[in-house]
Amino acid sequence: MEAYYNCLRCKNRRVRILTRDGRVHEGVITDVDRNNVYLRTDNGSVHTSAFWGNSFSGNEILTLSLFTLLAIALI
Repeated sequence: MEAYYNCLRCKNRRVRILTRDGRVHEGVITDVDRNNVYLRTDNGSVHTSAFWGNSFSGNEILTLSLFTLLAIALI
């Protein structure tokens, strides 16, 4: 639950997110629900943390499971 509330406090702000697998993501948190955080990135594709590698051009939202988050920093 702590990751959920941290993401809510950072909503609509630019952040850097570190996940448990060592990946670093930068963008703006656009939404948060009880399971996921939605990050608008600059890379122009849609990804989910469960299915990394699938992309669909034209969109810019990265969906990360709250369970995979290790750290969030405002940038």
